[in-house]
Parts: sequence; C-alpha cells; structure tokens
Amino acid sequence: MMARRVAPETLDQLAPADPAAIRSRRDLLRVHRAMGTRAILARGWQDLVSGGVARLPLRILELGAGDGRLLLGVARELAPHWPCVHLTLLDQQDIVSPATLAAYAALGWTVQVQRDDVLAWAARPDEARPDEGLLGAGLQRWDLISTALFLHHFEGDPLDRLLAAVASRSDRFFAYEPRRSSMALLGSHLVGVLGANAVTREDAVLSVQAGFRGEEISAIWPRGTTSAWNTREFAAGMFSHCFSARRAGIE
Repeated sequence: MMARRVAPETLDQLAPADPAAIRSRRDLLRVHRAMGTRAILARGWQDLVSGGVARLPLRILELGAGDGRLLLGVARELAPHWPCVHLTLLDQQDIVSPATLAAYAALGWTVQVQRDDVLAWAARPDEARPDEGLLGAGLQRWDLISTALFLHHFEGDPLDRLLAAVASRSDRFFAYEPRRSSMALLGSHLVGVLGANAVTREDAVLSVQAGFRGEEISAIWPRGTTSAWNTREFAAGMFSHCFSARRAGIE
C-alpha cells in the first residue's frame, strides 16, 4: 500500500456558511452512518473507561469536533451509563448550533465549545487554556481526549507535537481514523453513491491517502511514555483504523 500522503482537504478551506460546506457536513453524517462510526467510538470509549469511573464526573475533550453532531450520537448511547460528563468541543470554527447544544443538555451533559487551532492548543502551557470558566482553574488533566477523522490531517513534527500534548494532558486517548488500504480507497471513490457532493467525494479520497495502517500511530506515540501507557492499534470495520491509549494504573 502507498505511503501516507497528506494534502489539504477542501472542506477545511471553506467558510462555515458556504453552501458546499453545509452540504458536505451533512454528507459526512451519512458517511459516518455507513461506516458505523458512532458505535466504534462508543465502544472505544467504553473500553477505556471502567464502569465505576463512568459514573463519576468525566472531563472529555474532542479535538476537531466540527459541528458536534457526530459525538451527539455517541452521547445518546452513553448518557444512561455516563451521567455526568463535561465535554469540550474544540475546533478552529465555531459551528455547533444551539439545537445541538440543547440536545446535549437534555442528556445531562455539560458542553463547552472552544474555538481554537489545535496546534496552538498543543503549544500552550498546560493551564494557559481558555476553558477554565467551565472546568475550574487548576485542572490540568482530561479523563479522555478523543478525535474522529482528525489526526490524518497532520504529519511529521506537527503530529508529533499534537500527540505529545495529548499524552501530557490526558489519562486516556482514542483516535478514529481512515484506514489506508485498497478496500478503503475503493470505498472512498464510491461515496457519491450516498449522494455526496463534489467536496465530500474529493476529500474522501484524500482522507484515505492520508490515513493510517498497522502500528503507525503507536510508532510515533511520544517517546519516553510508552512504558507508562497501555496502547492498542487496530482495524475497525472495513474502512477505519483506531488507536487507543490508557495511562498505566488508571481504571
């Protein structure tokens, strides 16, 4: 299979209100349904968080959260068993609608939207973050940091710095990414069958070309932390690739 090739995706370059961007975000929900993304994320989170811990207040950060609707489906599945979650949705654009925030609130989850560039977030000292108003000054750790179709946008030093920040600020990490495989590449060329627009069709191919396989994320998980973490990297479904990490000694 080809080496990773990271290229800018069109959706990231469009203004949030651009009709093509709005349509593409709707397309992505259909793509996620076809890929079973919500079930994979929910299962991945549950594997990292024990039942006893899940009943406690949990601090969760989603990097590259987009409009928040994908995680809303995960929240609906987990809320009966995870009753007290403080969720921060971090993205370079603030596109989470009031209706989506209200839907989270109806589940009992407290949500904050944080507009931020993720590499700027990674570069800041741990507590120089604009999220203290909700979570309280002095909090330095997240119980869980999660990403969905996000890490594949990065390579080289930026990816190293991002993973280093995640490892320094969290006890658990779950990444859901495109799998770089012949089957996934074929699938990416067929998203038009789902009614996807030109932006989504083009970006789907670029995503797979920038995706992961084997132990590629494990190989760049921050050096010096491997012995302190239990990590697992695995294929999920026909088109997806996951990386899961839990700090040793954490339930």
